[in-house]
Amino acid sequence: MADEISTLMTNSKDKVVLLRLRNNKTIQGILKDFDIHMNLTLENAEDVSEDNKKQLGKVLLRGDNILAISLPEEESN
Repeated sequence: MADEISTLMTNSKDKVVLLRLRNNKTIQGILKDFDIHMNLTLENAEDVSEDNKKQLGKVLLRGDNILAISLPEEESN
């Protein structure tokens, strides 16, 4: 299971991901890196929790603050 998750995350690098956080915030950004604790580095991150989006830039999110990750759909060739 861990290998499958790692593969999914690796395939999602340099793509836009949507994250739901413990503090009821929703963050969207380009996934640049991750580790075994699900700490994520995002570029061009923005808080999309409300109607007016707030630009955050480059962020590091600690894995224990993430409730859910929405990965991009895989493209079929």
